[in-house]
Amino acid sequence: MRVELEHITKTFGKLRANDDISMTLEGGQIYAILGENGAGKSTLMKILSGYQPADSGRILLDGKEVAFETPADALAYGIGMLHQDPLDVPVLTVLENFALGRREGLLPNRRAARAALADHANRLGFLLNPDAYVDGLTIGERQQLEIVRLLSLGARVLILDEPTTGISAEQKDTLFKSLKRLVADEGLTVILVSHKLEDVEALCSHVYVLRQGKVVGQQAMPCSTDRLVALMFGQSIERTPRPPIERGPLVLSVQNLSIPGRRLVVRNLNLDVHAGEVIGLAGLDGSGQNAFLRACAGLQPPTEGRIVLVGQDVTRCGYHEMVRRGVAYAPAGRLEEGLVAGLTLTEHFALAMPGGAWVNWKAAQQQAEKRIAHYNIRGRPESLIQTLSGGNQQRTLLALLPSDLKLLLMENPTRGLDVESARWVWTQLLDRRAQGTAIIFMSPDLDEIMEYSDRIVVFFGGQATLVDDPAQTSVSQLGQLIGGKAV
Repeated sequence: MRVELEHITKTFGKLRANDDISMTLEGGQIYAILGENGAGKSTLMKILSGYQPADSGRILLDGKEVAFETPADALAYGIGMLHQDPLDVPVLTVLENFALGRREGLLPNRRAARAALADHANRLGFLLNPDAYVDGLTIGERQQLEIVRLLSLGARVLILDEPTTGISAEQKDTLFKSLKRLVADEGLTVILVSHKLEDVEALCSHVYVLRQGKVVGQQAMPCSTDRLVALMFGQSIERTPRPPIERGPLVLSVQNLSIPGRRLVVRNLNLDVHAGEVIGLAGLDGSGQNAFLRACAGLQPPTEGRIVLVGQDVTRCGYHEMVRRGVAYAPAGRLEEGLVAGLTLTEHFALAMPGGAWVNWKAAQQQAEKRIAHYNIRGRPESLIQTLSGGNQQRTLLALLPSDLKLLLMENPTRGLDVESARWVWTQLLDRRAQGTAIIFMSPDLDEIMEYSDRIVVFFGGQATLVDDPAQTSVSQLGQLIGGKAV
């Protein structure tokens, strides 16, 4: 299928998200739509997949103009989109989610659906338990389920919005092999919306680059990283060295801790964390690092052991008590746990302000304006949080954190952020580190863990291995620990 976008324009109030965009996508190819956060990538793809209308412009499929009022309309023409946060129903099983949208009325044939699920999953090399509930799946597994569902519904153009954000290297490798197989064997067109240059270089044959809502360049692959960065930002990005800092007093002591996880139990974990220290958590998805963070935040009680915060036993303290004691937790699921869909930026900052049941809306408005400017959030105080790009939602999540913290716990702190934004975020986090905040973060990006961690804890099979000096460890050696070698 040949897809043509002609003069697409979309505005949200005074914000022009897409500005007269035109591009042509030939069938049987893998394209990248590349750009920094807020460049208009996701908006353009939502227009192509029927989630929202353009203000002007038109879409042509094999030379014929089409108009979509809903995602179902687009899917009927063979265009399906996997969103950065998969649009599934957590309280339903994998099979029930797979059956959603099938043209069989209210009572789909479960036996036929189960067979179709197994057929599509096996063809792509995905391992999906049809009877597992979606709220127990990892982000990567939820993405696999949505891809299988879209293909079963007839998608011939598959749009993937930041599909490698928050998934493990192993899951990314499986996904990329499956996409290449679909393109080579079945002639599908794949559109990868991303800011990750390594993903674009590994997967794509052609790149369109957006900046501030406009197409600023297109490039056949392979292409140098410097060239792509210059197109994205208008200049190359230089890496700045991380300033050294002396460790302060003990903030967190974890003693013989055992924690139940999704698939296993983390056992007998011991760790001391000092003020001004950054601890990176590495491991395959579901290896226990997420359970450890939640236990330290008071969100998941351990089965054994103690958690001591600044000399006080907080093992049985809940999340709100941990917040009161100077602990903050930033989850990977932005709209599921960190933010509230349907609320504006001002309302989010009002929720984060002290004052009980009464809201000082003038102060909340001023706070929103101040934080929007400081964190360079591309939105307005009245913007609904779900209308922001994933990267700008992440910036909002960081902007809502209290300023005075003893311990900051973060899942994937640069999830959905481009290179420049990710480095800016770490500048903010290292400023907190310099003020004495201890930071523990998990990330699927080994380069990020290696670059910013003072020490690294690797999780595998319920065990934790401490890497005391990342400077003396290579990415390859860290990868071997993650895979269970030399634990």
